[in-house]
Amino acid sequence: MIPFSHQNEKAKPGYYQVKMGNGVLAELTATDRIGYHRYTFPDKKGWIQFDMGFAINWDQPTAGLLHLVDSVTLVGYRYSTGWAKGQKVYFAARFNKPVHELLFINDSTHTTNRAEGKNVRVLLNFNSTQTIECAVALSSVSTEKALNEIKQQVVASFEQIAKRAENRWESELQKIKIDTSNKAQATRFYSALYRTCLAPVISSDADGEYKTYDNKIRRFTDGVNKYTIFSQWDVFRALNPLFTITQAERYRDLLNSLLAFYEDNGLLPVWDISTWEANTMTGYHSVPILADAILKGIKGFDIYRAYEAMKKSANQKQRGTPDYIKYGYLPQDKHGWSVTITLEYAFDDWCIAQVAKKLGRLEDYEVFSKRALSYKNLFDPTSGFFRARNSDGKFKEPFDPLLSEHGFEGQYIEGTAWQHSFFVPHDVEGFAALHGGKEKLIQKLDQLFTAPSELHGEDVSIDVTGLIGQYAHGNEPSHHIIYLYTQLGRPDKAAQWIKVVADSMYKNGPDGLTGNDDCGQMSAWYIWTSLGMYPLNPASGEYVFGMPLISEATLELPQHKKLHITVKKVKGNNQKGIAAIHLNGKEIPIRSITHSQL
Repeated sequence: MIPFSHQNEKAKPGYYQVKMGNGVLAELTATDRIGYHRYTFPDKKGWIQFDMGFAINWDQPTAGLLHLVDSVTLVGYRYSTGWAKGQKVYFAARFNKPVHELLFINDSTHTTNRAEGKNVRVLLNFNSTQTIECAVALSSVSTEKALNEIKQQVVASFEQIAKRAENRWESELQKIKIDTSNKAQATRFYSALYRTCLAPVISSDADGEYKTYDNKIRRFTDGVNKYTIFSQWDVFRALNPLFTITQAERYRDLLNSLLAFYEDNGLLPVWDISTWEANTMTGYHSVPILADAILKGIKGFDIYRAYEAMKKSANQKQRGTPDYIKYGYLPQDKHGWSVTITLEYAFDDWCIAQVAKKLGRLEDYEVFSKRALSYKNLFDPTSGFFRARNSDGKFKEPFDPLLSEHGFEGQYIEGTAWQHSFFVPHDVEGFAALHGGKEKLIQKLDQLFTAPSELHGEDVSIDVTGLIGQYAHGNEPSHHIIYLYTQLGRPDKAAQWIKVVADSMYKNGPDGLTGNDDCGQMSAWYIWTSLGMYPLNPASGEYVFGMPLISEATLELPQHKKLHITVKKVKGNNQKGIAAIHLNGKEIPIRSITHSQL
């Protein structure tokens, strides 16, 4: 690794530059499937290295190939295991100058034009100029397909390509225009909006072909792109509902990618990486994403096939689902993270019930509506928490609401009883009734923010960050909680905590986020919150009001419509939070607005 200083970096959407410690200036830009590199060397002795053995975290290479097919073209592949058990990436690189000298390094040193091996790498020297440009195309299918991408690229200079990338990003970021005199706030907002666009990513070639986890070649038609990197446990909460507004033109591609995963793997994805099921995190949260799209009337995908996939995922024979159906909850003595999984399965089942109702599947509606109430089976009225039960029906003892267990044997994934005991977004009234009414639940919410910010246990989860009391904004289970105040009739309390979280958890600096952005979910919270609303129930088509952080915003909506938001401060009004809301000139209740109203 060549050292460098962040002071020598420059970056903007579509372009990155760094001057490294050895004096080499590196510049990067991209199109959909091709990355463009430009390296300026301080002398003619510069080398460019392609290293198929480089790995981070638990990723490990299993095979690699490098082949210089002519003086300006290098092709190869890298197979690896790790989060994706059999990831295969093929590439083709074309240089603007011929290779003068090359050196393959594998188990032994080679100087031929081809080498294979787990850790194979090649050093290329270009002796004719100080500046080398390189176009690198990727394919999930073959080196031939990657090379074809290179051959079909539009002839343009590095500057022209970078400018096109910048213009595309500008168009993307202009989908929401905000007017604020606070430059730091504008930077936070557009940085967050930028991060919401980083995943999922295209995995199919330009002709629609992609390779499945079991090496079958599939093809999307009609210009549909296949996507991967679906972090469903995170993004179902706010990012995907945001996509139904900001990504309407490509949302059918995302939905069809979920259904393609179902066709290829037999179940909807839990966490899709390169067509592989990583089985990371809990729930079957492709369900609320599809349900939200169906209930909003989004077109371009087979809703009946989607419903079939939702049902099959909910009735699968793995991930504890049979015991969940049998007991009405997941027994802790049989399955770890039992509380989290039960609560999330109940919500996902509610989503299926709503789609069943829309499609006229009334028997299914009754079954899944009953399953959606399974959350009640884990409520402990004495402590006011959702607690783990064993298969004999008894609560697991002892109980400590501050206990955090990061391993699979824990009762709550990446959190404590405090953080997971407010996840009933589909039945807030029923949830409040368990506590003895809305006022009692409001009191419990108050206690969440004032409880000790401490964690107990020998294997405390590193993901519990951004604590305010026991509210943990650095991880997803807390993201909807503040908006429960509005749903329960106390929007003033929601406004109070929204400002605290927005001001303290989102900054313009290296420590700008208090936790993992998780493919854009953390940033999506900030976008929704800045606009004054949030999808508390992310499959209901309803956005609960909070407290807007901006003074004015214009959103580009589907079907070429616009939503204009204006925030006016009322002089002499000391009430915290929103005093009144008007939609098209008419006052509406300070609770929520529906997707169809927008």
